[in-house]
Amino acid sequence: MQPVSFVGTGASDTVDRLATDLEGSVAILERGPVDTVRPSDPVARYTLNPDGQWLGGGRDRDLDDFLETLAPEVDYLLIAGDSRLRVPTVLLDENQSAHDVPGDVIYTPEFGTESGSGSEPTTQSPSNQRSQVDLETLMDRLEEAEPYVTLPELVERAKRSPQAELSGALATFTGRVRARDEPGDDRTTHLAFEKYETVAAQRLSAIETELEERDGVLEVLTHHRTGVIADGEDIVYVVVLGGHRTEAFRAVEDGINRLKDEVPIFKKETTTEKEFWLHERSQWDKSGPPAEQRRERLLDHKLLDQNPRLCVATRRGFAS
Repeated sequence: MQPVSFVGTGASDTVDRLATDLEGSVAILERGPVDTVRPSDPVARYTLNPDGQWLGGGRDRDLDDFLETLAPEVDYLLIAGDSRLRVPTVLLDENQSAHDVPGDVIYTPEFGTESGSGSEPTTQSPSNQRSQVDLETLMDRLEEAEPYVTLPELVERAKRSPQAELSGALATFTGRVRARDEPGDDRTTHLAFEKYETVAAQRLSAIETELEERDGVLEVLTHHRTGVIADGEDIVYVVVLGGHRTEAFRAVEDGINRLKDEVPIFKKETTTEKEFWLHERSQWDKSGPPAEQRRERLLDHKLLDQNPRLCVATRRGFAS
């Protein structure tokens, strides 16, 4: 699923315009008052007609809940009036900045002037500002954004495999941000992941393909999130559809181990006291890997594309 948030004047109107231009299934979520749900109501109430149309309302849910629930169901989630970490965000007001929202700002409309009744230009009204949103440019930016992938989404995709009827097992692995290694450690507030995009995608695809060549392994799906991930949130998923549990479990373990060893993803940890790049905290502390050493590691991965059996035992500094 690809979510995108719109924050500012005319967010609801912009969402409605974009929804009609998108190909695929679309859900819309708006931030605003809900007058039809009372504290005494059930957790949720739905109305369903024979044609499959439904209307619902409920309580005790937030934006994260909807992201997780809708990811397996729709292609796009358009969010009006709210934003969160790792969700591409569009700012619609001229006085907004990227520091005002947690999401990654991918687009802002151009704010200019228009001619009024006199000779002097006048500031654009909010409606004219909204008309400046270039949907074609916005869609191009959205194509470059990372999709929001969840474990249930990958599980459902595996279950739809053409080979699903041969499967008697579905095994998964989820890597999460742990707050502490030991009880007395400083609390980790978040991790930040950087991915060497082209090579990372190639290596993930190669790992999946090679694991699927094993007897009894029918389909392998992997996903590693990038950007800032708070403690307690998911980082990486490995899903294996197998003929039997033994093959499935082995492929899951080998999949996550190879991902950690072979995929160029850099991890920076921030605790309540300091921040550092893993695993070189003692050498680099806050500065991150020296540019030359990081460049050499990326070149090493380029060589791996040409020599996939090249030994990678000495590689350090990638996701752990």
